[in-house]
Amino acid sequence: MHWIRSIYSEGLCVLSSLLVGCANAPEAFATEPCATPQADDEWAVSTPSAVGFDATALCALLKEAAHIKANVHGFLIERHGRLVAELYRKAPDSPINVFYGLGNPFGSNVSFDARTFHDVRSVGKSVVGLLFGVAIDKGMVSGLDAPVLSAYPELADLRSRQLEPITFRHLLTMSSGLQWDEWGRGAVSSDETRLYWTAKQARFVLDRPLAAPPGLKFNYNSGGTAILADTLVRLSGKQLIDLAREELFEPLGITQWEWVTDVHGRPLAFTGLRLRPRDMLKIGRLVNNKGRWHGRQAACADGDQSIRNRRRGGCIWLSMVDWAHRLAGQ
Repeated sequence: MHWIRSIYSEGLCVLSSLLVGCANAPEAFATEPCATPQADDEWAVSTPSAVGFDATALCALLKEAAHIKANVHGFLIERHGRLVAELYRKAPDSPINVFYGLGNPFGSNVSFDARTFHDVRSVGKSVVGLLFGVAIDKGMVSGLDAPVLSAYPELADLRSRQLEPITFRHLLTMSSGLQWDEWGRGAVSSDETRLYWTAKQARFVLDRPLAAPPGLKFNYNSGGTAILADTLVRLSGKQLIDLAREELFEPLGITQWEWVTDVHGRPLAFTGLRLRPRDMLKIGRLVNNKGRWHGRQAACADGDQSIRNRRRGGCIWLSMVDWAHRLAGQ
Protein backbone atom coordinates (compact mmCIF):
# COMPACT_ATOMS: atom_id res chain seq x y z
CA MET A 1 0.00 0.00 0.00
CA HIS A 2 2.96 2.32 -0.52
CA TRP A 3 1.06 4.47 -3.05
CA ILE A 4 -1.39 5.51 -0.34
CA ARG A 5 1.41 6.61 1.95
CA SER A 6 3.24 8.52 -0.79
CA ILE A 7 0.27 10.05 -2.61
CA TYR A 8 -2.65 10.08 -0.20
CA SER A 9 -1.15 10.57 3.25
CA GLU A 10 -2.88 13.34 5.22
CA GLY A 11 -5.15 13.99 2.27
CA LEU A 12 -8.83 13.30 1.80
CA CYS A 13 -10.37 11.39 -1.06
CA VAL A 14 -13.96 11.11 -2.15
CA LEU A 15 -14.72 8.29 -4.55
CA SER A 16 -18.25 8.51 -5.88
CA SER A 17 -19.11 5.08 -7.18
CA LEU A 18 -22.06 2.79 -7.63
CA LEU A 19 -21.48 -0.77 -8.74
CA VAL A 20 -24.52 -2.02 -10.60
CA GLY A 21 -25.25 -4.98 -12.82
CA CYS A 22 -26.47 -3.45 -16.06
CA ALA A 23 -25.72 -3.55 -19.74
CA ASN A 24 -24.22 -0.09 -20.01
CA ALA A 25 -20.50 0.18 -19.29
CA PRO A 26 -18.64 3.28 -18.07
CA GLU A 27 -17.47 5.48 -20.93
CA ALA A 28 -14.53 7.82 -21.30
CA PHE A 29 -13.90 10.39 -18.57
CA ALA A 30 -15.81 13.66 -18.82
CA THR A 31 -12.99 15.81 -17.40
CA GLU A 32 -9.24 15.92 -17.92
CA PRO A 33 -7.77 13.71 -15.16
CA CYS A 34 -4.64 15.70 -14.39
CA ALA A 35 -6.04 19.23 -14.75
CA THR A 36 -6.07 21.55 -11.74
CA PRO A 37 -9.65 21.85 -10.37
CA GLN A 38 -11.54 25.13 -10.56
CA ALA A 39 -11.66 27.11 -7.31
CA ASP A 40 -14.98 28.32 -5.90
CA ASP A 41 -16.24 30.16 -2.81
CA GLU A 42 -15.87 27.05 -0.66
CA TRP A 43 -12.75 25.34 -1.98
CA ALA A 44 -9.31 26.72 -2.68
CA VAL A 45 -7.22 24.66 -5.10
CA SER A 46 -3.59 23.67 -5.32
CA THR A 47 -1.18 21.94 -7.62
CA PRO A 48 -0.08 18.51 -6.38
CA SER A 49 3.53 19.52 -5.78
CA ALA A 50 2.52 22.55 -3.70
CA VAL A 51 0.95 20.29 -1.07
CA GLY A 52 3.66 17.65 -1.10
CA PHE A 53 2.35 15.15 -3.65
CA ASP A 54 4.43 13.49 -6.32
CA ALA A 55 2.68 15.11 -9.29
CA THR A 56 3.76 12.44 -11.77
CA ALA A 57 2.60 9.57 -9.57
CA LEU A 58 -0.70 11.31 -8.81
CA CYS A 59 -1.36 11.98 -12.48
CA ALA A 60 -0.73 8.32 -13.30
CA LEU A 61 -3.19 7.32 -10.58
CA LEU A 62 -5.83 9.70 -11.90
CA LYS A 63 -5.45 8.44 -15.45
CA GLU A 64 -5.88 4.89 -14.18
CA ALA A 65 -9.01 5.94 -12.29
CA ALA A 66 -10.37 7.64 -15.41
CA HIS A 67 -10.27 4.42 -17.42
CA ILE A 68 -10.99 1.79 -14.77
CA LYS A 69 -13.77 -0.66 -15.66
CA ALA A 70 -15.56 -0.25 -12.33
CA ASN A 71 -18.53 2.10 -12.34
CA VAL A 72 -16.78 5.11 -10.80
CA HIS A 73 -18.67 8.37 -11.25
CA GLY A 74 -16.26 10.85 -9.73
CA PHE A 75 -12.95 11.07 -7.97
CA LEU A 76 -11.73 13.99 -5.81
CA ILE A 77 -8.58 14.45 -3.73
CA GLU A 78 -8.04 17.23 -1.18
CA ARG A 79 -5.09 17.98 1.07
CA HIS A 80 -4.71 20.56 3.83
CA GLY A 81 -8.02 22.13 2.86
CA ARG A 82 -7.17 22.53 -0.83
CA LEU A 83 -8.66 20.64 -3.73
CA VAL A 84 -5.88 18.95 -5.70
CA ALA A 85 -7.65 16.66 -8.15
CA GLU A 86 -11.15 16.27 -9.52
CA LEU A 87 -12.41 14.12 -12.37
CA TYR A 88 -15.83 12.90 -13.46
CA ARG A 89 -16.96 10.21 -15.82
CA LYS A 90 -19.90 9.29 -17.99
CA ALA A 91 -21.30 6.11 -16.50
CA PRO A 92 -24.45 4.15 -15.55
CA ASP A 93 -26.44 5.22 -12.51
CA SER A 94 -29.25 3.71 -10.44
CA PRO A 95 -30.17 6.57 -8.10
CA ILE A 96 -32.14 5.85 -4.97
CA ASN A 97 -34.77 8.43 -5.97
CA VAL A 98 -35.77 6.37 -9.03
CA PHE A 99 -37.58 3.13 -8.11
CA TYR A 100 -35.53 3.04 -4.88
CA GLY A 101 -32.33 2.29 -6.79
CA LEU A 102 -33.59 -0.73 -8.71
CA GLY A 103 -32.32 0.87 -11.90
CA ASN A 104 -33.48 1.09 -15.48
CA PRO A 105 -31.79 -1.49 -17.76
CA PHE A 106 -32.66 0.68 -20.77
CA GLY A 107 -31.36 3.94 -19.30
CA SER A 108 -28.47 5.80 -20.88
CA ASN A 109 -25.23 6.70 -19.14
CA VAL A 110 -25.09 9.88 -17.07
CA SER A 111 -22.47 12.58 -17.62
CA PHE A 112 -21.40 13.38 -14.06
CA ASP A 113 -19.89 16.68 -13.02
CA ALA A 114 -19.45 18.81 -9.89
CA ARG A 115 -23.12 19.82 -9.97
CA THR A 116 -24.57 16.30 -10.17
CA PHE A 117 -26.25 14.84 -7.11
CA HIS A 118 -24.83 11.45 -6.24
CA ASP A 119 -26.19 8.71 -4.01
CA VAL A 120 -23.92 8.43 -1.01
CA ARG A 121 -26.07 5.52 0.21
CA SER A 122 -24.71 4.20 3.51
CA VAL A 123 -22.42 7.17 4.01
CA GLY A 124 -25.68 8.75 5.16
CA LYS A 125 -25.24 6.60 8.25
CA SER A 126 -22.13 8.64 9.03
CA VAL A 127 -24.16 11.84 8.72
CA VAL A 128 -26.74 10.47 11.16
CA GLY A 129 -23.85 9.57 13.49
CA LEU A 130 -22.49 13.11 13.30
CA LEU A 131 -25.94 14.53 14.03
CA PHE A 132 -26.21 12.21 17.02
CA GLY A 133 -22.92 13.62 18.28
CA VAL A 134 -24.32 17.14 17.89
CA ALA A 135 -27.44 16.08 19.83
CA ILE A 136 -25.28 14.79 22.70
CA ASP A 137 -23.20 17.97 22.66
CA LYS A 138 -26.37 20.08 22.92
CA GLY A 139 -27.90 17.96 25.67
CA MET A 140 -30.70 16.48 23.56
CA VAL A 141 -29.39 12.98 24.28
CA SER A 142 -27.94 11.99 27.65
CA GLY A 143 -25.08 10.06 26.11
CA LEU A 144 -23.99 7.16 23.94
CA ASP A 145 -24.47 4.68 26.77
CA ALA A 146 -28.12 5.51 27.37
CA PRO A 147 -30.42 2.52 26.81
CA VAL A 148 -32.18 2.63 23.45
CA LEU A 149 -35.50 1.58 25.00
CA SER A 150 -35.43 4.69 27.22
CA ALA A 151 -36.51 6.67 24.15
CA TYR A 152 -39.41 4.29 23.44
CA PRO A 153 -41.82 4.06 26.38
CA GLU A 154 -44.45 2.57 24.05
CA LEU A 155 -42.19 -0.47 23.64
CA ALA A 156 -42.37 -1.38 27.32
CA ASP A 157 -43.46 -4.88 26.36
CA LEU A 158 -40.01 -5.45 24.81
CA ARG A 159 -38.12 -4.64 27.99
CA SER A 160 -36.12 -7.64 29.12
CA ARG A 161 -32.72 -8.56 30.51
CA GLN A 162 -31.66 -9.25 26.92
CA LEU A 163 -32.74 -5.94 25.31
CA GLU A 164 -32.31 -3.47 28.18
CA PRO A 165 -28.49 -3.41 27.86
CA ILE A 166 -28.61 -2.27 24.21
CA THR A 167 -27.38 1.33 24.04
CA PHE A 168 -27.08 3.99 21.36
CA ARG A 169 -23.36 3.22 21.23
CA HIS A 170 -24.22 -0.33 20.19
CA LEU A 171 -26.42 0.98 17.38
CA LEU A 172 -23.71 3.33 16.16
CA THR A 173 -21.11 0.57 16.15
CA MET A 174 -23.53 -2.05 14.81
CA SER A 175 -22.89 -4.32 17.76
CA SER A 176 -26.40 -4.53 19.25
CA GLY A 177 -26.35 -8.32 19.04
CA LEU A 178 -29.82 -8.36 17.50
CA GLN A 179 -30.54 -11.05 14.93
CA TRP A 180 -30.41 -9.14 11.64
CA ASP A 181 -29.84 -10.41 8.10
CA GLU A 182 -28.63 -7.78 5.64
CA TRP A 183 -25.15 -8.22 4.21
CA GLY A 184 -25.00 -10.92 1.58
CA ARG A 185 -28.77 -11.04 1.22
CA GLY A 186 -30.78 -10.28 -1.89
CA ALA A 187 -33.30 -7.45 -1.97
CA VAL A 188 -36.18 -9.83 -1.24
CA SER A 189 -34.70 -11.55 1.82
CA SER A 190 -32.77 -8.63 3.36
CA ASP A 191 -34.11 -7.14 6.58
CA GLU A 192 -33.12 -3.73 5.21
CA THR A 193 -35.76 -3.97 2.48
CA ARG A 194 -38.59 -4.13 5.01
CA LEU A 195 -37.37 -0.87 6.57
CA TYR A 196 -38.62 0.89 3.43
CA TRP A 197 -42.18 -0.27 4.05
CA THR A 198 -42.80 -1.01 7.72
CA ALA A 199 -44.77 1.65 9.58
CA LYS A 200 -43.17 0.88 12.95
CA GLN A 201 -39.45 0.71 12.33
CA ALA A 202 -38.32 0.66 15.97
CA ARG A 203 -40.51 -2.30 16.83
CA PHE A 204 -39.47 -4.09 13.66
CA VAL A 205 -35.78 -3.67 14.52
CA LEU A 206 -35.97 -4.38 18.25
CA ASP A 207 -38.62 -7.09 18.42
CA ARG A 208 -36.29 -9.95 17.58
CA PRO A 209 -33.99 -12.31 19.47
CA LEU A 210 -30.36 -11.68 20.29
CA ALA A 211 -27.75 -13.52 18.27
CA ALA A 212 -24.93 -12.30 20.54
CA PRO A 213 -24.56 -10.22 23.71
CA PRO A 214 -24.61 -6.44 23.01
CA GLY A 215 -21.17 -5.03 22.28
CA LEU A 216 -19.56 -8.36 21.49
CA LYS A 217 -19.99 -8.83 17.74
CA PHE A 218 -20.25 -6.55 14.68
CA ASN A 219 -23.18 -7.24 12.37
CA TYR A 220 -24.15 -4.79 9.64
CA ASN A 221 -27.54 -3.37 10.60
CA SER A 222 -29.26 -0.47 8.82
CA GLY A 223 -32.12 -0.76 11.27
CA GLY A 224 -29.93 0.71 14.00
CA THR A 225 -29.47 3.86 11.93
CA ALA A 226 -33.24 4.10 11.40
CA ILE A 227 -33.69 4.05 15.19
CA LEU A 228 -30.95 6.64 15.73
CA ALA A 229 -32.63 8.97 13.23
CA ASP A 230 -36.04 8.43 14.80
CA THR A 231 -34.59 9.10 18.26
CA LEU A 232 -33.17 12.41 17.03
CA VAL A 233 -36.61 13.38 15.74
CA ARG A 234 -38.28 12.37 19.01
CA LEU A 235 -35.88 14.17 21.32
CA SER A 236 -35.34 17.32 19.25
CA GLY A 237 -38.91 17.86 18.08
CA LYS A 238 -37.55 18.50 14.58
CA GLN A 239 -37.60 16.46 11.41
CA LEU A 240 -34.35 14.78 10.38
CA ILE A 241 -34.08 16.92 7.25
CA ASP A 242 -34.38 20.11 9.32
CA LEU A 243 -31.79 18.88 11.82
CA ALA A 244 -29.35 18.01 9.04
CA ARG A 245 -29.81 21.38 7.41
CA GLU A 246 -29.54 23.48 10.58
CA GLU A 247 -26.91 21.56 12.51
CA LEU A 248 -24.60 20.29 9.78
CA PHE A 249 -25.23 21.31 6.18
CA GLU A 250 -25.81 25.05 6.59
CA PRO A 251 -22.68 25.50 8.75
CA LEU A 252 -20.74 23.73 5.97
CA GLY A 253 -22.27 25.83 3.21
CA ILE A 254 -24.09 22.80 1.77
CA THR A 255 -27.21 24.29 0.21
CA GLN A 256 -28.13 21.76 -2.46
CA TRP A 257 -28.84 18.21 -1.35
CA GLU A 258 -31.63 15.65 -1.18
CA TRP A 259 -32.73 13.04 1.31
CA VAL A 260 -35.05 10.56 -0.39
CA THR A 261 -38.10 9.50 1.64
CA ASP A 262 -39.89 6.17 1.97
CA VAL A 263 -43.56 5.41 1.39
CA HIS A 264 -44.38 6.90 4.82
CA GLY A 265 -42.61 10.18 4.06
CA ARG A 266 -39.64 9.42 6.34
CA PRO A 267 -36.13 10.20 5.10
CA LEU A 268 -34.27 6.97 4.35
CA ALA A 269 -31.69 7.67 7.03
CA PHE A 270 -29.66 4.58 6.20
CA THR A 271 -29.41 4.98 2.41
CA GLY A 272 -31.31 7.95 0.94
CA LEU A 273 -28.90 10.90 1.15
CA ARG A 274 -27.79 12.51 -2.13
CA LEU A 275 -24.95 15.04 -2.23
CA ARG A 276 -22.69 16.77 -4.70
CA PRO A 277 -19.13 15.41 -4.56
CA ARG A 278 -17.49 18.62 -3.32
CA ASP A 279 -20.02 18.83 -0.51
CA MET A 280 -19.34 15.23 0.44
CA LEU A 281 -15.67 16.15 0.65
CA LYS A 282 -16.54 18.92 3.13
CA ILE A 283 -17.87 16.31 5.54
CA GLY A 284 -14.60 14.40 5.29
CA ARG A 285 -12.59 17.55 6.00
CA LEU A 286 -14.91 18.40 8.92
CA VAL A 287 -14.25 15.03 10.55
CA ASN A 288 -10.54 15.24 9.85
CA ASN A 289 -10.50 18.67 11.54
CA LYS A 290 -12.37 17.36 14.61
CA GLY A 291 -15.54 19.26 13.80
CA ARG A 292 -14.02 22.52 12.55
CA TRP A 293 -14.76 24.07 9.18
CA HIS A 294 -12.99 27.23 7.97
CA GLY A 295 -11.76 27.90 11.49
CA ARG A 296 -15.19 27.57 13.12
CA GLN A 297 -16.52 24.70 15.24
CA ALA A 298 -19.34 23.30 13.10
CA ALA A 299 -19.83 19.97 14.89
CA CYS A 300 -18.84 18.35 18.17
CA ALA A 301 -15.11 17.85 18.48
CA ASP A 302 -15.11 14.43 20.11
CA GLY A 303 -18.56 12.91 19.67
CA ASP A 304 -17.28 10.30 17.24
CA GLN A 305 -13.86 9.53 18.69
CA SER A 306 -14.81 6.21 20.25
CA ILE A 307 -16.25 4.84 17.02
CA ARG A 308 -14.63 6.71 14.15
CA ASN A 309 -12.03 4.02 13.53
CA ARG A 310 -14.47 1.14 13.08
CA ARG A 311 -14.18 0.06 9.47
CA ARG A 312 -17.55 0.18 7.66
CA GLY A 313 -20.35 0.42 10.12
CA GLY A 314 -19.64 2.98 12.79
CA CYS A 315 -20.25 6.70 12.80
CA ILE A 316 -17.58 7.30 10.16
CA TRP A 317 -17.09 5.02 7.19
CA LEU A 318 -13.53 4.12 6.24
CA SER A 319 -13.05 2.07 3.12
CA MET A 320 -10.51 1.19 0.46
CA VAL A 321 -11.21 1.16 -3.25
CA ASP A 322 -11.03 -2.34 -4.68
CA TRP A 323 -8.32 -1.44 -7.16
CA ALA A 324 -5.84 -0.04 -4.65
CA HIS A 325 -3.63 -3.13 -4.68
CA ARG A 326 -3.60 -3.23 -8.45
CA LEU A 327 -2.49 0.38 -8.71
CA ALA A 328 0.20 -0.27 -6.16
CA GLY A 329 1.48 -3.26 -8.15
CA GLN A 330 0.93 -5.51 -5.12
